[in-house]
Amino acid sequence: MKKITIAIDGFSSTGKSTIAKQLANKLQYVYVDSGAMYRAVTLYAMQQGFISKNAFNFDKLISDLPKINLIFKFNLALGFAEMYLNGINVENEIRTLEVSKFVSKVAEISEVRRKLVEQQQQMGVHKGVVMDGRDIGTVVFPNAELKLFINASAEKRAQRRYDELIKRGDKVTFDEIFKNVQYRDHIDSTREDSPLIIADDAVEIDNSNMTLKEQFNNIYKITLDKINEVS
Repeated sequence: MKKITIAIDGFSSTGKSTIAKQLANKLQYVYVDSGAMYRAVTLYAMQQGFISKNAFNFDKLISDLPKINLIFKFNLALGFAEMYLNGINVENEIRTLEVSKFVSKVAEISEVRRKLVEQQQQMGVHKGVVMDGRDIGTVVFPNAELKLFINASAEKRAQRRYDELIKRGDKVTFDEIFKNVQYRDHIDSTREDSPLIIADDAVEIDNSNMTLKEQFNNIYKITLDKINEVS
């Protein structure tokens, strides 16, 4: 079958990465978690003291962008690629609530977006890629054969994120997770550079009341239909 590019966008904590990984594994495509790239840049900014609760020196971050090297390395035991920041595995560090609090602010910076979009486009040059994020179908791959937009209620998304972090051992409350989800929704949707919007030709899926299996079966059928259509 002909290989296509699959762009998956949506709000935070909608399970975009989960469905993207499942789809990539089933199709034997390359999976790229664009959100991990923005999280890694955010972690770098935190490590360097460029961003905190009360301040953000974005000029320092912009000047340091050439020093930031991001690479995905496939972990055979886990079955997916992990994010490496300047040669160090930061997969666990970038998934914390602390990084989540700042990532939308970092993602607003045009210079950061330009650097990462260029890398993302290069990753998909040969097609056969599933990439998830906020602007994949609108900016990174506007000509993707299949565009999906995943959505769910803020309450559902906050509960999923809360359960995930608690299971991992993080000490968080549902209220702070819910507020973070709402905050990120606002920032992602209203930023000047590449705001989160639904592409005109995207298939929107609300998974608020879907099981993971129901969601996958639904999206896999949509994907096969699209592949057959373009082959």
